[in-house]
Amino acid sequence: MTSKRTTGVREDLHRGLKERHIQLIAIGGAIGVGLFLGSNAAIRAAGPAIMLSYLIGGVILYIIMRALGEVTVDCPTSGAFSAHAAMFISPRAGFIVGWTYWFMWIVIGMAEFTAVGVYCNFWWPQLPQWIPPLVSLASVTSVNLLTVKLFGELEFWFALIKVVTILAMILFGVIFFINGSTGVSNLYALEGGFMPKGFGGVLSALSTVMFAFIGMELIGVAAGEAASPEKSIPNAIKKVLWRILIFYVGALFVIMSIFPWNKIGTNGSPFVLVFEGLGVSSAASLINFVVLTAALSCCNSGIFSTGRMMYALALQGNAPRIFAKVSRRKIPKRAILLSTALLTIGVLLNYCIPEKAFAVVTSIATFAAIWVWGTILIVQMRFRKSKTPEEIAKLKFPTIWYPIGNWIALLFLGLVCAILAYHPDTIVSMIVGPLWIAIISIAYTIKERRSKKNESVQTHN
Repeated sequence: MTSKRTTGVREDLHRGLKERHIQLIAIGGAIGVGLFLGSNAAIRAAGPAIMLSYLIGGVILYIIMRALGEVTVDCPTSGAFSAHAAMFISPRAGFIVGWTYWFMWIVIGMAEFTAVGVYCNFWWPQLPQWIPPLVSLASVTSVNLLTVKLFGELEFWFALIKVVTILAMILFGVIFFINGSTGVSNLYALEGGFMPKGFGGVLSALSTVMFAFIGMELIGVAAGEAASPEKSIPNAIKKVLWRILIFYVGALFVIMSIFPWNKIGTNGSPFVLVFEGLGVSSAASLINFVVLTAALSCCNSGIFSTGRMMYALALQGNAPRIFAKVSRRKIPKRAILLSTALLTIGVLLNYCIPEKAFAVVTSIATFAAIWVWGTILIVQMRFRKSKTPEEIAKLKFPTIWYPIGNWIALLFLGLVCAILAYHPDTIVSMIVGPLWIAIISIAYTIKERRSKKNESVQTHN
C-alpha cells in the first residue's frame, strides 16, 4: 500500500534488524536520561505517588503502542506513522507529522550531543566542551552510514548497559529488604504520606513522565528494516508495559524506600544516592557513565530516525527527491548526512544560544511527541474503518480496547497539553508547538500550489 501521492520510488531499505535488535531498541526507548536524571523533578512534584504517574502514563503509552503495532505489522514501512497518516488520514497529515517527528529528533539530538560534552567534563574538566560532541557525532554518524545491522548492534549494547544498571540497583534494594536494613516506611510514613502533594501532584508530574517515554515509538520506524516485522514488532510491543513497571516503577520504589523522598534531588541523580548508600565508592562515575551511554543511545536513535523519516518523506513527495535514494548498502545516506549537518550546527552554536532560548526550542519535543502519539491513535481508527469485518478478523496484531482505549488515550494527551499550558515553566511549549504546526501546514499548502501549477504547465505544454 502506498500513500496518495508518492515520487514513484519504491522503498529499498535493507531489512537487517534482528528480533534482539528490535527488543533492545524498544527497551532503549523506554529508558533514558528522563529516568536517570529527570526523575528528580518528578519525585519532587508528586513524592512517592510519582509511581502512580508512571503507571498511568505507562498504560496510556501501551495503548498507543498497540495502536501503532496493529497498523505497522499490516503495513511495515520506515515512514511509520508519517506514511500511515498519508494513507489513512490525508497527505497533509502525513506531511505534518513526518516533519514534526523529524524536527523533534533534530532538537533532541542537539540537546543530547551538547549533554555529551557536559558528561565528559565530569572526568576531563580541562577538555574543551565542544570536542566530545563532535567526536561522538562523527562516530555515531559513521555507524549509521555503514549498515543498519551495525546501528542495531550499537543500540543493543547501549540499552544493555542501562538495563543491567537498573536491575543491579533493584537487586541490591531487594537484598536490603531481605536483610532488614530498610523497609518501605519511607513511602508513607513521612509528612504528607504516600501522596504528599495530593492527586494534583500526580497530575502535574505527567508532563515530565510522558517526556521520559519519548522514543518508544521508534519501534514503528525500525519496522521498515526489521527482518520479520510480523514477529519482532508484536513481541517488542507486548513487553512495553511490564518494562515500564520494572524499570520505572520498580526502580523508583527501591529508591524512595531506601531514601526519604524529600531528600532526593538535592545532591544529583537519585541513582547516585542509592549506589553510594550501597557502598559503591565511585557511584557518581558509574551513573555518569550510564547517563553518557543513554545520551549516546539517544543520539544514535536520533540520527537513525531522522534519516529514515526524511527518506520516507521524500518517497511521499514531501521532501526533495534526492533524499529518496539509498546507498549500495541500502542506507538513506543523503538523508542521514543532512540531519548530521544540522546537528553539527546545533553543537557549534551551542555556546551562542542562551540557555533559556535553547529551552524554548527544546520544548517543541514534548509537544511534538504528543502530536505524533495522537496521530498514531487517529491513524489506527481510520485504518480500522478502511477494513471489512473479514479483514479485521484476520489482523495479525489487533490493538486492545478499541475504540474506547483510543479515546481515553486522546483525552489523556489533551490533559497533558493542559498541564503544559498551566505551568509557567512549560507554557512556552503550548505556544511554540502550535506555531510550528501552523508553519508546517502553510509549507504544505505552498508545496501543493506549486505542484498543481507545475502540473498545469506540463499539461498545457
